[in-house]
Amino acid sequence: MSDKSDKPASQHLFADALVRVQAICAALAAEGQWPAGVDFSRIVVEPPRDASHGDMATNAAMVLAKDAKVKPRDLADKIAEKLRADDLVDAVGVAGPGFINLTLKPQVWANELLTMLREGVSYGKSTLGRGAKVNVEYVSANPTGPMHVGHCRGAVFGDALCGLLEFAGYDVTREYYINDAGAQVDVLARSAFLRYLEALGDIIGEIPEGLYPGDYLVPVGQALAAEHGDKLKAMPDTAWLPTVRAKAIAMMMDMIKGDLAALNIRHDVFFSERSLIETGNNKVTETIDFLRAKGDIYEGRLPPPKGKPVEDYEDRIQTLFRATAYGDDVDRPLIKSDGSYTYFASDIAYHKNKVDRGFLDMIDVFGADHGGYIKRMQAAVKGVSGGKAALDIKVVQLVRLLRAGEQVRMSKRSGDFVTLREVVDEVGSDAVRFMMLFRKNDALLDFDLAKVLEQSKDNPVFYVQYGHARGHSIFKNAREVVPELPEDDEERRAWLGSALVERLTDPAEMDLLKRLALYPRIIEAAAAAHEPHRIAFYLYDLASEFHALWTKGRDLPYLRFIMTNDAEITRARLAMVQGVVSVLASGLAVLGVHAPTEMR
Repeated sequence: MSDKSDKPASQHLFADALVRVQAICAALAAEGQWPAGVDFSRIVVEPPRDASHGDMATNAAMVLAKDAKVKPRDLADKIAEKLRADDLVDAVGVAGPGFINLTLKPQVWANELLTMLREGVSYGKSTLGRGAKVNVEYVSANPTGPMHVGHCRGAVFGDALCGLLEFAGYDVTREYYINDAGAQVDVLARSAFLRYLEALGDIIGEIPEGLYPGDYLVPVGQALAAEHGDKLKAMPDTAWLPTVRAKAIAMMMDMIKGDLAALNIRHDVFFSERSLIETGNNKVTETIDFLRAKGDIYEGRLPPPKGKPVEDYEDRIQTLFRATAYGDDVDRPLIKSDGSYTYFASDIAYHKNKVDRGFLDMIDVFGADHGGYIKRMQAAVKGVSGGKAALDIKVVQLVRLLRAGEQVRMSKRSGDFVTLREVVDEVGSDAVRFMMLFRKNDALLDFDLAKVLEQSKDNPVFYVQYGHARGHSIFKNAREVVPELPEDDEERRAWLGSALVERLTDPAEMDLLKRLALYPRIIEAAAAAHEPHRIAFYLYDLASEFHALWTKGRDLPYLRFIMTNDAEITRARLAMVQGVVSVLASGLAVLGVHAPTEMR
């Protein structure tokens, strides 16, 4: 669809209502209700918790009453009085201590549908980000084997978050941090060397415990044999280790990129941890020196940890980062007793590199076992940026893979694990992506391989995609009655733009129009909270409401989308179906999921 990304975002209904509420508050300020310069940014306009209260609610009186030195309820009455004169508003009510509820005129929803027809899948696109640069680092799995289901959730979450932020107007960089400097890549190299010996014809027997036994290293051994013959075999391990390690990492990263591509995930930047500690260019040392000059590094002894043990605690004088000055619970070691850097030291240098590249807004996607790392990394970013940069860390919880009701175990070290590619091959990338997002990122997720293949309401991805396909099926059927209905999306939207959409008056139709009009606000709220699951939830609710209205039309003929005896209402309802199709296509695209025009 050609109009996806290049149209400017328009002000959506809730944003428009907020501007109107703020203008009324500014007018009251001009009348002397409160001092000049009062901050209106705390005012929100949102759907009320109870739909029976109206279409929108605002907290304006609640947040401004203190500045106005009046009771919230009294201020609410004054704001409500002015809102009643607004051309959008049908009714205004004041509830509780001072909440203001608005009911909009029916024409408002009809006009919003016409906006959807004009904008197509660009409807909901936002300028919230104002082009601000955001670095999102996600996946960053150790390059020691193929991606497994545990990596999959963080990969999908991070990629969908990037799509959401881009749609909301941010300049997003997708980044993968390659952990190619730790002990695990030396283990990888030693494991690959055994496969190299095997490729030369040696009998290697059972892979020793502590090495990676997976067959995925067999091609690495074969490649090394083809490239080096038996030359490596005669070398001491100190000589062959760098060569084998580099080859193994390169081939593992190619495999990982292929696994991610199967989910339509591609990063802009692959950043090597090893590049931070290259000889003559040690960025970790430079970063420690930078922090020391600021007074953020000192030599000291940490007190014994209280409660559960701390993995990096040593009872000795050591080099410490003053993390407590930036909100952490304890200062953090940077150099181990053997003189090597801690992982944290490298991570500080890496995030300083991001700051140096101009990223003051960063998001890291962590696995479930890294929750204890959050405070120290946020402290580090404050330290290296002088408090100018912000780091949000989203923790992605574990995935429990089920097959026929039985949990499938996985372990990279034993080689007994289910790869991401196997799951994608079995159920498809759309099912994997949508289901990984159909639960909040910090909640455990059961991924049932049987359920995601069901064609039922219990399978969310099917139900949402079926909503989009059903819309196209309605267009196809409608052409038997309205042959002039264009097949091309842009032409069809233009043709439907002259429909008398004010004829959509049934409560079920109005509810669907209101659900559609929520989409731009959902986009902005999800982007601000860094929570792409909100889009998945919204799409399921929208599809459910659409399917329900279709079913009503089957039982109540006057609600059918295609009325052979009333071309005008047919055209209006087809305009509503187009709104559903456009919003479903847009939301699915944000999540990286296809919007099929027919289900197979």
